[in-house]
Order: sequence, then C-alpha cells, then structure tokens
Amino acid sequence: MTILFEGARVILGDEVMETNVLVDDDLIVEIGSTTTADQIVDGTGKYLAPALVDVHGDAFERQIMPRPNVFFPVDAAILDTDRQLATNGIATAYHALTLGWEPGLRSIERAEAFYLALSKLTDRLSVENRLQLRWETFAFDAVGLIERMLDGALPPSIAFNDHTSMTMRSFDVELQERAFEQSETFLMANPDDPRLRVRVESTAKRAGMDVEAYLEQLKVLMRRRGEIDASIRKVAAMATERGLPMLSHDDTQVETRDYYRGLGAGIAEFPMNARVAQAARDAGDAIVFGAPNAVRGGSHLNSPSAGDMVEAGLCDILASDYFYPSLLAAVARLNDEKRAPLPDLWSLVSRGPAEASGLSDRGTIAVGKRADLVLIDWPDAAPPAIRMTMSKGRFAYRSEI
Repeated sequence: MTILFEGARVILGDEVMETNVLVDDDLIVEIGSTTTADQIVDGTGKYLAPALVDVHGDAFERQIMPRPNVFFPVDAAILDTDRQLATNGIATAYHALTLGWEPGLRSIERAEAFYLALSKLTDRLSVENRLQLRWETFAFDAVGLIERMLDGALPPSIAFNDHTSMTMRSFDVELQERAFEQSETFLMANPDDPRLRVRVESTAKRAGMDVEAYLEQLKVLMRRRGEIDASIRKVAAMATERGLPMLSHDDTQVETRDYYRGLGAGIAEFPMNARVAQAARDAGDAIVFGAPNAVRGGSHLNSPSAGDMVEAGLCDILASDYFYPSLLAAVARLNDEKRAPLPDLWSLVSRGPAEASGLSDRGTIAVGKRADLVLIDWPDAAPPAIRMTMSKGRFAYRSEI
C-alpha cells in the first residue's frame, strides 16, 4: 500500500522544508511526490520527521515493578511498554536490560525472563523492541546468558557497567573523578565504614536485600576484582565477532574510555565529565547523554549539562534513560534555547543513534530508507505532541485532533 504524507514541514538531513513524502510498503520511495496514493495523510501545519531511535531506556522497569518489590507479569509489562514507545514517537528502542549480581529487579533471572518473553512477543509489537545488555561487570554468572542472547532475531548492543566499583569508591573521591576501575590508583572505601551503609540503602531495597547482607556480598565481589578484566575481554570478543555495538557507561577518566575503545566499544554512554567527552570526540567515538538531563537543564548527578555538551559539539545522541517522553521534550527545550539548528537537534534522537547502532536503514527521511516516521503537532511557543508514529511502513500509533 502506498501512503502519501502531504503538506508537512519535513525535517530532512540539514533543512526543514514543506514537501510531500511517499511511502510504499515499508520504504520511503519519493520526496516531493505528487503521485496518487492509496492513502493520504494531511500534514498541513505539522512536522514530519524520522521516528526516534532510543539507545538506552530503562523506563520499562516501572511496568515490571510498579512498586518496590511488587512484580507484574513480564508479558503485560512488555506489551504496555511497546504502546508507550509508539505514543512517544520511538520506533526503535534498545531496552537497557540490567544483568546484575543483585537479586530482584535487576537480577540475571529476571533479565532472562524478559529476554524470553520479548522473543515470543516480537512479532506482535507495534515498534522495534531491541535489547541493550546492560551488563554489570561483577555479574560473572551472566556471561553464559549474554552469549545465548547475542544471537537473537534482533541483535542487541552491549553496555559495560561497573556500579559495584562506583559504590565502593573512596569517600574522598568525587563520583565524576574516580579513577579507572581496573587501575591500581582506584581508591576503595573501607567496607566497614558506616557511611557505606547509608550509600547502599536504596540499592539494597531495590534488590530486596537486608543492608548487612548487601554489604557482605559487596565484600565478596570486591575480592574478585582481579578477574574482571578477563571477563570483560571475553564478552567484548563475543560482541566483536558478531559486529555488535558496544558502549561504556559513566566513564570518568580518559584511561577508562581508551580501555573500552581498545576492546571495540566505540560509544561513550553518559561520560561524567567534559574531559572524557572531549577525548571521545577527538578519537571519533559516538557520545551519548541523557535526554532527561537536557529537559531538566542539568544532570541530577552533577555530570555535564547535556545542553552544554550539545552546544559544544560533544554529543551525538540523546537517550531516554528513565523517561520515554524526555526525547521529544529535550529536542523542544534545546530548540527553544537555540543550542543548534533543528535538523541537528533532531539528529540526536534519530540519525545519530541509528548510525552508532549500525542501523543504516533508518534515522533519516531519504529515498530507500525504512519508513519510520513521526508526525508532530508543534505550534509556535507550545510543546510538541506526537500525532502519528509509523514503524516500518505500519501505523504504530495515530491520534487525530
């Protein structure tokens, strides 16, 4: 079936122009078309843009565990999440699925259950739901599961996370300046320091663990620090063999970024200071910041402002992180602040993440690209609203006004 989007302001590679876009089956086949189509979509007064691509979003966890340690069926959570993605204009989503050593929400067992459920539901979903395997590097028991998950129908990305070392950092070291976790200069807190108990209270609660038991497990894991490098290299080699995108998470040192880049991880996800972001840019890495950071005007962790990084040319990608609506809201705020031209801002949520993820078939409106599109109601001086999301030529969401 052919569908003609008529009269919209179309966000193209480096410009916005009023034109028509013709879709045939799952592809964009003509720009500026006057061809008669099976269906006409009136875009007058609206924007037509590439659908959003989200490289890291964990808001789905709220559907799985809507209250602390109250779990719902994974199938229901995935189906609801899929609808949320569509209504927020996200046609490609990498769910940041944590494979951690903790029990509870971010356990290996729940990650496997999510993976199996998603595999069964994929053909029924309205947009493309992929996985970012958000691997906590101290979760040694997850390596076997990761290997099985790498060969799914929709290949995942892999993000290297080390929140364990982050938790155990010395109290004399700022979060954003801690040393590379594998280096001899990394300073750890005394595991018996009473301040550590306060630091882990929220994560222990999320895991459904007593604080004392959580601290004991941390002590056990830190005694295995010497095994981490080999484990990371094994996972990176498996991903490299399959050509999968890899990300390193919350880097604080140039040494950290260099280490992961050397293993094939070409994406810096949420670098925690401008120095690391600049080093990533100089090396040609893709750089991700959080869209909530941009919407709120700054990081809740006092990391670099996403808006400042965009303006400085140190951000290629915005990720929804923990709130799907933040992608569109971030573009709107950055546009209001005139941080960059609108096509460049839109690239942060479409072409940038698609290219970094190796998805060359989407992210731009061009002939031959996949028909992943959004129609946006965006009056002057008003917040934008998604009115239609198309995923691979199918209407995933449509709202009339």
